[in-house]
Amino acid sequence: MHVSLTPELESRVKAKVESGLYNNASEVIRDALRFMDTHEDWIHEVKLARLREQLKVGIDQLDRCEGIAIDSKAALDTLFDDIKN
Repeated sequence: MHVSLTPELESRVKAKVESGLYNNASEVIRDALRFMDTHEDWIHEVKLARLREQLKVGIDQLDRCEGIAIDSKAALDTLFDDIKN
């Protein structure tokens, strides 16, 4: 596999190797990919937690009878349009 890097990224990879933390550029890239996977997992968990919070707010509103009755597709479309704007 061949990977092209910008001069800045190539410099950063070389600096990591020169620091002694890594033996070669492949180790730097592998570590960066592992970090990216971990970061993506963390972002997913944050988004999921936020969605759960929003669902809880909605459920609490429904429990207090503060829901909005939607009786047609047009009414639903209008609600979504209002939310977008």
